[in-house]
This record gives sequence, C-alpha cells and structure tokens, in this order.
Amino acid sequence: MQHLTSLASPWLEVHALGSIEAAGQTLPLTAFSLGNADPALPAVGYFGGVHGLERIGSHVVLAFLHSLVTRLQWDESLHQLLASMRLVFLPLVNPGGLLLGTRANPQGVDLMRNAPVDADERAPAMISGQRLSPHLPWYRGAPDAAMQTESETLCRFVQQQLLPHRFALSVDCHSGFGFVDRIWFPFAHTARPIEHLAELYALAQIQDASLLHHPYVMEPQSRHYLTHGDLWDHLYLQARARHAEHTFLPLTLEMGSWLWIKKNPRQLFSRAGIFNPQIAHRQQRVLRRHLGWLDFIARAAHSHARWLPQGEARAQAHEAALDRWYRGRPH
Repeated sequence: MQHLTSLASPWLEVHALGSIEAAGQTLPLTAFSLGNADPALPAVGYFGGVHGLERIGSHVVLAFLHSLVTRLQWDESLHQLLASMRLVFLPLVNPGGLLLGTRANPQGVDLMRNAPVDADERAPAMISGQRLSPHLPWYRGAPDAAMQTESETLCRFVQQQLLPHRFALSVDCHSGFGFVDRIWFPFAHTARPIEHLAELYALAQIQDASLLHHPYVMEPQSRHYLTHGDLWDHLYLQARARHAEHTFLPLTLEMGSWLWIKKNPRQLFSRAGIFNPQIAHRQQRVLRRHLGWLDFIARAAHSHARWLPQGEARAQAHEAALDRWYRGRPH
C-alpha cells in the first residue's frame, strides 16, 4: 500500500480515513480511488482484509489495483473506461487483526458480525455472532456499543463513495472453507430474497455467458447459514432507505481455502495456512485466477444499462432467480 501511494499520479487519489492502535503501533486506514466521481455514473468498490487472518483478500485487491495503476501508463481503453465510471478501493479494513494474526480486530470483535442487524430467523449458535466474550470467536461487541472504528470507517466510505451513485457494485474479498470459490450476495440475516434479486440474476447470466468455464458458484449467503451483524446487509438496507431509486449490489468473493490445503495438507497445521496459500507459486496462481473476474465486475458496472432487466423482463428474471436459488431447495 505504501508502494501504491508512492505511485500516486494524476489518476490515483489517496484517502487517509483514520487510524487504529494495535500492539503499540498506529496503523493507517487508507483508501484509493480512480475515475470520474460524478454520482450519475456507475461505481465499483473493492474491499479486503475485513478478517485479519484472511490476508489473501487484501492481496487480491492490491494486485488488481496495481494492475490498473500500471496499465494507466499505456492503456487508452482503460482511460476511456475510467472517464465514465468510478473505482474505489479499501484494501485493508482490519490492519490490527492482520498484525496480530487474528480474525477479529484488536478489541476481539469480528467486524462481519458488528453491524446493527439481527437475524430474523433461527441462526446457528456462535458462528452467527455472539455477545458472550471477545475471547471467543465471532464476538459481535457489547449490545449497545457503537460499531468498531474499522466497521464504521468502511460503512462511512461506502456511504460517501458508492451509495450516492445511481448504480454501484461492491466486492468484498474473503477466504473460507470450501473446495469452490463462491460469490455471495445478501441477505445473511434472513432467508427472504433481496429486493434486487432480478438484477443479481441478470449479472449471474452475463457472467456465465461471458466467462466461459469460470470457477464461481454465485448464490445468496443465506443458502449456507444466517448471521447477525453483517456489514453488507446493513449497507444494503441503508441504501434502500436513503437512495431507494438507486441500485446497489454488494457481493462477497469467498475464496475456497480447501483448494490450497488439498495441494499442501501441511497448511492445516498453520493458522494462517488454513486461510491463505502458503507457497509462492500458488499465491500467484490465486491472484491470476481472480483478476479477470474483478475486471469483469468493473466492465459489467460500466455497461449496466445493457444488461439490467426492465419491465416484464425484470419480472421474468425475478421468477427465474427464485427457481435458481430458492424454490425446491432446503434451507
């Protein structure tokens, strides 16, 4: 991130969002942006490092940003793209957790369980978020406490940089158990469908048609489990309340870490190895694997008017999405 800041040019804006304290150090919360900030134009946000253990998420975001910055030196088509859209990046949301090697932040709070949203149905114990102790995993924070600095910073950044745009996408990069890479979308706190289900179905359709043989399974997070305090549920609900006429589609890239463990079972004996590739060439392979999809998301946002369903087509897309993700499938 310091290297990218040193490369700051007329195209790259650097945003100092604040700092947090961890292990006697002051760690900055830094964001970057490229392109046209006009809210009438589409925008995409890329986020990583919400969980400190999952550093591969930050690496993927930084690799994509580095690619864009270097391409701007010669790629005229990228200049044309950025003239009519906005890209923003918050590559490391939880620097204290990364420094300490923990999923939670230095206060022991799991940032993805920290928003003021409660599951409206039965959620699994512990993993859905607990308020017993910061010494146990998935701690949400005290019941009446404000959100953590990192959570509040992410939410404020999204509220300022993405929600005012008429169309916006976000991608939050994580790693987790599984043999496939998943693209999750809200909701996490309820099994009911999101209001923009038709738009997400249309995005899945152009992804399947354009990225032949891609490895991703796209689905609502509620297909797996419900949680309390999901930041993206919270931000989507805020977008609906404040900008009902806008379209905001938050996505989570959940990279399947068992893919790396299968190749190198010794990683099971390393806390970091459970969530990150530990061999250099496999890390490089993971970065290559996802850069094309991150670029696809930017281009899909830029050309959203060509694929967003309208009128009767939207109703048909909604029904097709219910068939694909909800009907006839046990929760």
